[in-house]
Amino acid sequence: MISKRQSARGQERKQLGGDSGVIRYRSSLANTCLDVMRARGWREARDDGDWDIYWVDVSSLKDVFDRSHMSEFSKICHFRNHYELTRKNLMDKNLRRHRKQLEKEGGREAGLVCDFTPCSFELPSEYQLFVEEYKRCPGQIWIMKPAGSAQGKGIFLFQKLKDVAEWKKPAPGEAAKQAAAPPQLDAAGNPKKGPDVYVVQKYLDSPYLVGGRKFDIRLYVLVTSYNPMKVWTFRDGFARFSGARYSLDSIEDTYVHLTNVALQKTAKDFNPDKGCKWSMKQLRQFLCAKHGNAVVLEMMHAINDIFIVSLQAMQKVMINDKHCFELYGYDILLDSVLKPWLIEVNASPSFTASSKEDYELKYSLLYDCFSVIDLERRLTGNERRVGGFDLMWDNGPVYANEGTSIECVAAKTSNKMLNCYLGCASARERNLRDVVRKARLVRQNESLP
Repeated sequence: MISKRQSARGQERKQLGGDSGVIRYRSSLANTCLDVMRARGWREARDDGDWDIYWVDVSSLKDVFDRSHMSEFSKICHFRNHYELTRKNLMDKNLRRHRKQLEKEGGREAGLVCDFTPCSFELPSEYQLFVEEYKRCPGQIWIMKPAGSAQGKGIFLFQKLKDVAEWKKPAPGEAAKQAAAPPQLDAAGNPKKGPDVYVVQKYLDSPYLVGGRKFDIRLYVLVTSYNPMKVWTFRDGFARFSGARYSLDSIEDTYVHLTNVALQKTAKDFNPDKGCKWSMKQLRQFLCAKHGNAVVLEMMHAINDIFIVSLQAMQKVMINDKHCFELYGYDILLDSVLKPWLIEVNASPSFTASSKEDYELKYSLLYDCFSVIDLERRLTGNERRVGGFDLMWDNGPVYANEGTSIECVAAKTSNKMLNCYLGCASARERNLRDVVRKARLVRQNESLP
């Protein structure tokens, strides 16, 4: 039941357009996210049921949905079953299902749009299938990942089958029961009981290197609706480098093969002053200087395909809710020919800063995310760009304005340029002022007799 105070504030915003309402927040995090909420002039809600936006950890998400009564304007930072995309095993299953559907509708070539994840199997349920593929690929290096972990925890590489003997397939009768039963997950999307679930993948052993070091790219995608699908991409991001030069001589050395900052900073020779990150702008400039704009544009086009196809694969299973939004952290790996591969998608990307530059990026990201969500109701809802975010999908592709410089466009579809500018300059503060001013003028004109 909605409280009288919630109802009154909601009616006030609806009538006045939002600039006069006080936004009340709750947050389970005490990092950059909290700084941004306070900087926007929002006030912390004292009553559990009297908030306008709740930045909640996935482990507490179910309790919030079960115990809270949200008003018309309330927002929460996760979709109810976000784990369909962010748990490694479920993401793989949904992508496989989507690929089969595309092949059924348009032939084998249509299904190739899903060809951006390594060959994967869930253990223990697909152990026998994995063994068959293992035998077909002698000498192949494999990587084992816990399905629900993050920050590189529990990941290791192997070549010998005996290293995964403990994940052998269960008895046939039991396997059939597991396949038929829905996954028993907690609020974070992790199994409640039973054997640990892992994902085993073919290791991409020919990554693109910079200075002999491996890296992956963290990019941010904001989804404000799954039905109809509305997707925003943030212009900035960063490349995370390993601290050691890449080599296949020692697959046991995780500091060589994993780029997670949480892991790299535990190395004995880690130097925080040296840094292990490049901004997306730095990486784009480096790649353009080395390979040319045309090659980089094709790479960016492929990255945007990954965003859209992976989200489309979730549309039939994701529980859409107008109160929900999701700021995903996509991890992309480039191979030696600049083909991008989707490594994983994070529902709770870290907003704890590791440096001044990292803090500035995450602060801008969150500030602009809240501007897109628009709890203050300052926008018209027709914006194609808000701060560092560009609208790339609104129930269909959103194309860049005609005359846009080719050097600043990150993707193209059907000979048209998508409204996406990864690694390009943003001038985000000026843009935020402009969109708010234009929206105010629109409201004033609409109120004239």
